[in-house]
Formats: sequence, C-alpha cells, structure tokens
Amino acid sequence: MVAAGLLAKAAAEKGLKVQPHVKTSLAPGSNVVTEYLTDANLLKSLESLGFGVVGYGCTTCIGNSGDIEPEVSDAVQAKDLVVCSVLSGNRNFEGRVHPLTRGNYLASPPLVVAYALAGRVGIDFEKEPIGTATDGSPVFLRDIWPDNQLIKQTVAKVNTPAKYRATYL
Repeated sequence: MVAAGLLAKAAAEKGLKVQPHVKTSLAPGSNVVTEYLTDANLLKSLESLGFGVVGYGCTTCIGNSGDIEPEVSDAVQAKDLVVCSVLSGNRNFEGRVHPLTRGNYLASPPLVVAYALAGRVGIDFEKEPIGTATDGSPVFLRDIWPDNQLIKQTVAKVNTPAKYRATYL
C-alpha cells in the first residue's frame, strides 16, 4: 500500500490524472493502513487520483464501493462491451467488483494505480507511456515507480507495531 501511495504521489507531481471512465476506490484491509498512509502524506496523493477510502476489507471486492458513472454503464450495456477491473484482492471472477465487469485482474496495489492512470489493461508498460505530464512530456511507469529503498524507508517510518496495538488491543 505504501508503494501505491508513493506511485500516486509521483504521478500527481507530474500532473497525471485518472480518466473519467475509470472507477477508483480504496478499501484497505485495516484502518491502520489509512493511518500510516496519512502519516506518510500519501493518502492525499491517492485521493487526488480518485483513490479515496470507501470502506475496509472486502468493500470493493463485493461491489460495495459505489456504482460506476451512468454514462459508462449505459455505454457498456448499449455496445455489449467487455470492461475490466484491476484489484489487489485475493480472488477474481466475472462481476465481482460490479455486475458489468466481465474481465477481472489481480495486481499489486501500485499496479492497480498504474492501470487506473493508463485507463486500460492492454498497455505495454515498457513501451507505452502511462500518461502525459503537465509539461507535455510522456510519462512511463518506470518514471513514477518508487524504488525499493524509498518503500522500505517509508514503511519503517510509518508502519509500526504501536499503531496496531493502539487500534486492536
């Protein structure tokens, strides 16, 4: 989750946005995740891309994160489109996130953010830009992907046993 937040922060700093046809939500497994994302100043970056907390646990996975935009729903039904979801859950099947999603893919949290930014699942992240920066330059996934050291440092700083003890004991 920290890696997703760091990726979102780098994307927001370059001016990337999630396209309107993409439905986003954030449903961490624990409210401690919200706390450590907030402490790391990453939750605001996720929220700026549409990944606001909608609940906890299986909220998104069972379709409780809210409906998709009516224009999108109408287009999917009128054109019999196969639309996809990309989630970081533990199971996928047709209609799991929403009755209209027929293709569902599991990915790590930062890849969920990356696919949302790309706006499609058929992207080749090595060869195609994920979006365009505010200065007009192409932005590739490699340009915003956080390095392992930054992830480790951030996790060590904000994800502490004390947070879990304070919440669950």
